[in-house]
Amino acid sequence: MRKLFPFCVSLILVVVATGVASAQSFRVQCPTSTITHPVAANNNSEPAYTGPTTFTTGPTGYQVPSNVNGAIKCQQISGGDGFATMGDGTQTYMFSFGPLSGLADIANGKPGTEYPKDFNVVYPGNLAPGDPAATDWSPTAPATPADWPAFPLPTSNFTYNGAVGLAPDVANLVTIYDIAQDSTTNVAIVQLNAPLGLNPGDQVIISGTGTGYDNCPTAPAVPCTTGSAAGNPATWTITGIGFPAPVPTIGSANAGGVINYGFTSNFVFTFNPTATGLPDVNTSQTAVASTPSVINGHVDPRPIMDVGVMNGNIPAPLMAIDEDDEFFLTLTNVGMIMRPDLFEQHTVHFHGYPNASAFYDGVPDASVAINIGASFTYYYLAPDAGTYFWHCHITPPEHLQMGMVGQLYVRPRQNRVAAGSSLYDALVAQRGDLRTKCDSAADILCSNPLPAAGTAGSAPRAATGNYAYNDGDGSTYYDVEYPLQIHGFDPNFHFVGMTFNPEGFADMKDKYFLLNGRSYPDTVTPGPLATQTTDGAMHFSQPLPSIISMTAGQKALLRISDLDVSEYQTLASLGIPMKVIALNAKLLRDQAGNNLYYNTNSITLAGGESLDVILDSTGVPVGTYYLYTPNLDHLSNDAENFGGLMTEVHICNSITNGTCN
Repeated sequence: MRKLFPFCVSLILVVVATGVASAQSFRVQCPTSTITHPVAANNNSEPAYTGPTTFTTGPTGYQVPSNVNGAIKCQQISGGDGFATMGDGTQTYMFSFGPLSGLADIANGKPGTEYPKDFNVVYPGNLAPGDPAATDWSPTAPATPADWPAFPLPTSNFTYNGAVGLAPDVANLVTIYDIAQDSTTNVAIVQLNAPLGLNPGDQVIISGTGTGYDNCPTAPAVPCTTGSAAGNPATWTITGIGFPAPVPTIGSANAGGVINYGFTSNFVFTFNPTATGLPDVNTSQTAVASTPSVINGHVDPRPIMDVGVMNGNIPAPLMAIDEDDEFFLTLTNVGMIMRPDLFEQHTVHFHGYPNASAFYDGVPDASVAINIGASFTYYYLAPDAGTYFWHCHITPPEHLQMGMVGQLYVRPRQNRVAAGSSLYDALVAQRGDLRTKCDSAADILCSNPLPAAGTAGSAPRAATGNYAYNDGDGSTYYDVEYPLQIHGFDPNFHFVGMTFNPEGFADMKDKYFLLNGRSYPDTVTPGPLATQTTDGAMHFSQPLPSIISMTAGQKALLRISDLDVSEYQTLASLGIPMKVIALNAKLLRDQAGNNLYYNTNSITLAGGESLDVILDSTGVPVGTYYLYTPNLDHLSNDAENFGGLMTEVHICNSITNGTCN
């Protein structure tokens, strides 16, 4: 009771061209599971914190996690150039990073860091040239430029946060030489004329057309009528590979074996059908076996170039991860379109971040630099909560001045403690995690010692809100948070950078002063701001407004960082005192556990510093307040008498859809 189909057909090779340039090696990586986070289904949300990450010896002798914390997060960014437009109309050329994932979130002022389930998603429609978050490109959007709607369209319906350019890899396809199936067990053996590259549990698709069976089984019923013109594709699950030759018989004693035509055992596998019977195969010998296409980091460079070219942002895309996360950040260098004479490499350096491996630190001397037409995925294991920032580390004075700066913050484990649980006990438990152990009695560099004696159990995890640090006493609680990236630029330096190199480093002096890439009054303009660039398309070049809104009685955490190249920057608060709780991602606490927070109406930062500040609106009348610089020459855009470092703080009765009531 068997069916035998002898074939002798050549291997079919599938070759895919990369399209834009043969030298491109774009690729993006976002694994769904790792050694530290082995269960893919658990890596798309943050688990509750119940104790330190622990490991045990696995069955193979390697360490495996027995208590898993954190999740997997991924992000893709481009390195290239772009434009930004100031409130006085000045258009500024930049070397800059742009978003290639999390587009919908970034367009709404959120971090572009995504879980694998959101990152590993192929865009369902046509990506228009330029930033697709500028318009609602649905799957039915016209593909012809002449039919595109006029810009701008609302962004509310644009929800795509996946990796731009992500595409299924090409399926492996080989010709079937012989098939034998047991009609009793329905188990079959397939012999190929080339290896298919299967692993146990992989899916394989068997398909073919026509007639030509030597013998048709009687049970179960299969489409085996002589002269049939079509067969039905069937999907099968692999149960084993690598059978020795000659292949043993299968099923009952009446079932014959597959004739061995001299192929190696790697060309043979068994499978269990998930559909009824096998497809008909005719004398045209078109029966094939293939693996289904999968998402494994393969990309189509066309959408990446369409979206990434001239799409640099200032500041660079915002990143946010949680302690214990594994973060995979892919940088794709799309090149300098306005400066094709420059072969600028780019890197990502996490400034002040406790990175365990210099290889992923972005300093080319100890790491790697990414060439034009290439991608590189950085790996980070998030260890310490705090406000950091990142920038390119290729000729930093030039690339930072030109705009290659962005913000990063790490949320603490304390946010994942169960509501009502003791924050002090949770911090004690964290001291058992050897990766982030902090014992102030033995380590004078301990960044988060236990709070002073007498606070044990006195501060439960609040039912709402979050914490800036693992404080153990609830003192860094906040209701809403706002990242504020301070930056400045010299328009003359940027203009020269658009035409030739080297620029005038000695004469560099900032004349525009920015909060999240904008000068006042743009700092209080809701939503992303678009700039028309030299490719004729509109791009979101300044995605984050700086309006600080909270209802009366709430606390707002301001994550303030400064990556200005040539100036110190000062911010003052009128009417609402600022409580400074951390400097350079370190909680202000002495080794005895005493909080060293202080209230002030102004803070000053140098380039390369960060501060965490809490604004407490308790008792503050409803109204509009100002966060601004008292340096008068920093309250202007070059020679104009408006602009600079200023934004508004709104204390509201209520907030509806981001609007203060």
